[in-house]
Amino acid sequence: MTYDLLLRNGEIVLPGEGRVAGSVAVKDGRIAAILAASETAHATRVIDCTGKWILPGAIDPHTHIGFGANEADWTTESRTAALQGVTGLMTFWRSDDLDISTPGWRLEGEARSVVDFGFHFGVTSRAHVEQFPALAAKYGVTSLKVYLMYKGATGAAKGITEVDDALLFRALRTAATVKGAVVGVHCENTEVIPVFREPLKDAGRMDLAAWDEQSPGFLETENVFRVAYFGEKAGCAVNIVHMSSAESLELVRRLRAPNRPAINVETCIHYLSLTRDVDIGNLGKVNPPLRSQSDVDALWEGVRDGAIQTIGSDHVARKRATKGPDIWRASAGFPGIAQIWPVMIEEGYYKRDIPIETLAATVSRNVAALYYLPCKGRIAPGYEADFAVLDPDGATTVSHGNFPSHSDYSPYEGRRFRGAVTHTILRGTVLSENGVLTPGFETAPYGQYLFRTP
Repeated sequence: MTYDLLLRNGEIVLPGEGRVAGSVAVKDGRIAAILAASETAHATRVIDCTGKWILPGAIDPHTHIGFGANEADWTTESRTAALQGVTGLMTFWRSDDLDISTPGWRLEGEARSVVDFGFHFGVTSRAHVEQFPALAAKYGVTSLKVYLMYKGATGAAKGITEVDDALLFRALRTAATVKGAVVGVHCENTEVIPVFREPLKDAGRMDLAAWDEQSPGFLETENVFRVAYFGEKAGCAVNIVHMSSAESLELVRRLRAPNRPAINVETCIHYLSLTRDVDIGNLGKVNPPLRSQSDVDALWEGVRDGAIQTIGSDHVARKRATKGPDIWRASAGFPGIAQIWPVMIEEGYYKRDIPIETLAATVSRNVAALYYLPCKGRIAPGYEADFAVLDPDGATTVSHGNFPSHSDYSPYEGRRFRGAVTHTILRGTVLSENGVLTPGFETAPYGQYLFRTP
């Protein structure tokens, strides 16, 4: 047999399992065989992977496509992902009427995205909750997000008036009736934040650390308890998205039990690589805030021992101009989808000696399992041929100008990471090589919508 593609003589990283020397053969967009190092095979294209890791393509579970330049984000941000080993993304879709708006947003993605994509529905009203079972079946979306930080005055400022504990519980109880559903929650007690914020503003604080102090980690932890407890009473799996504090993770460790619904944990690369003390000023404003080095270290231990299942970027492609004029008025969030593998390799593998197969699982296998993405996230015959080929001895220096993102800055600007992605491959097609998009993919779409049916 002549294969379409052969990744030859690399170290194959089997997420959550281990590493094996050999080659991966691809036919018709799927993995056809894993060959021993001694085996030979013929293929239309052969990529020599000597000295390189053959990793599963990353699936970013947490992005905000559309927050930068509306539908144009599908073009710019998917190609930014494709340059750095990310072959799929999940993004939050929020609208007053999800049934009317979802088909159009999906069509925009299919017409523009170069990587595969799926949706989480953002829940801000009782109507969203009531419609969820029907929408899940119609659009293949089995995950919701409830924004507890949009309670009260904070939500009202954005035109959101229905977020409260009742909405959270209704969402959990309704999702429990949908096979495979999981409810993600932004945990931050916005009702208590003014107690800390107003004195800081009165004192003239404008530093990045003040943003952490106005919403300390225990305000996240308090919400985490509420979400986990309500999830148990409703019989629904929950996902604590973008966890930022050591205390929150320790609470989850204590609450988990075999006879209760799953308490999943997601963190993001910035909570694993940046702190409140980093010298980037307003560019580092994000919700929840960047925390201390001790929080960073505790979260990495959660990655190491499996207490944290998934890692995303929380990618937001806004311009630098939105990050001011001061910490209180700057927009929250920043770009990061292109730094998933660099952070994993530098901060996880090299600095903390976490096995690459453990790191790979958090951005591939575990994401696919949590969100029911069949035939993705593993390197095994029959699975879709999605890969990131990475040179562990290479290096990556971050420059926002190397990416087509709508955003014109990076919180990692100038930072050097060990490890370099050399190829991004989606369903057996090479999207990029050595930091350059394959000719034709600068504008042509290739991504497919991830319709999920557990």
